[in-house]
Amino acid sequence: MPSSSSNIPDGAIRDDLIVDGVAMVQLLGPQDRLLRAVEQQYPSVRVLVRGNEVALEGPADDVRRARELVDELVTMVRQGHDVGPAEVRTTGRILADGQGHPAELFGAAIVTNKGKSVRAKTLGQKEYVDAIDDNTIVFGIGPAGTGKTYLAMAKAVQALQRREVSRIILTRPAVEAGERLGFLPGTLTDKIDPYLRPLYDALNEMMDPEIVPKLLAAGTVEVAPLAYMRGRTLNDAFVVLDEAQNTTPEQMKMFLTRLGFGSKMVVTGDITQVDLPTGSSGLQLVTRVLGDVDDIHFARLTSDDVVRHTLVAKIVDAYTKFDAEKMARLHARTEAASPAARPAADQVTAADQVTAADQETPA
Repeated sequence: MPSSSSNIPDGAIRDDLIVDGVAMVQLLGPQDRLLRAVEQQYPSVRVLVRGNEVALEGPADDVRRARELVDELVTMVRQGHDVGPAEVRTTGRILADGQGHPAELFGAAIVTNKGKSVRAKTLGQKEYVDAIDDNTIVFGIGPAGTGKTYLAMAKAVQALQRREVSRIILTRPAVEAGERLGFLPGTLTDKIDPYLRPLYDALNEMMDPEIVPKLLAAGTVEVAPLAYMRGRTLNDAFVVLDEAQNTTPEQMKMFLTRLGFGSKMVVTGDITQVDLPTGSSGLQLVTRVLGDVDDIHFARLTSDDVVRHTLVAKIVDAYTKFDAEKMARLHARTEAASPAARPAADQVTAADQVTAADQETPA
């Protein structure tokens, strides 16, 4: 309960709470980083720890909010949530917005391996995961670090473990980002493998590494470049297409029409990181073509859903701001063009739009 003390500055209060040993160890985290994250969330609140007692000192309103956050974090660690600084920020934001209690919102783990649980950690991720349950095809679109691919693969592993599907197919386009495949050593398989390595790494985190090679050898789990999907019908499978921003419109159409009976598809990508040398992105086009089709859902994640290092969200926001300012400057220059030149520019723009529309129209 809040209490007063002669050592507390005027206008401030102190609130003490007792946390049992196991939960306290998890709440502190390495080098007390979780409680330091609470202080960063509420800079006016001082967090003191002695034994299994946590004391919060500061302005009454901020102490109340900090206490609510700490209580929620304790509940989450007791329920087996993996809590880090990113979860502290997300939990604080959800509580401040009055959107409910994260410990209840995020629910049970999707998959658990060697004591590590994979579950949604933000409201955007929760909506994304729920959409995968409720729809046959889901597009997860958002910046780096939002868990698009990781959660999709977790749902694929869960579906396989529950025998909802008989196989998992993971694919991504082998598009060069600054390097050319021809310069890489080895066979074609060796050249393509680096593009698929992130999918293998995620698999090994979610499943026993000793089982993964057996599943791959048996064809229960298949990791292959997108080009290998042509001409196939994928029945009774959970199919994940990663890095979809690097598909052409023709490749996207080809992939989506591979859908077979009893299958689900999840398509993930970041439309701000297109590595295609020329032409439009299939992911950008498909949002317009299939936006109103039933049983297809577009989940859009933002920097609020970033669960990597704190800097990742800041980097995403900085680039978003930079792109918006660049577009505003371009628009201002266009508006500042002379009236005599503007009609000609408008005609060129209109002609370009017609040409682009013709090129983007799916076959």
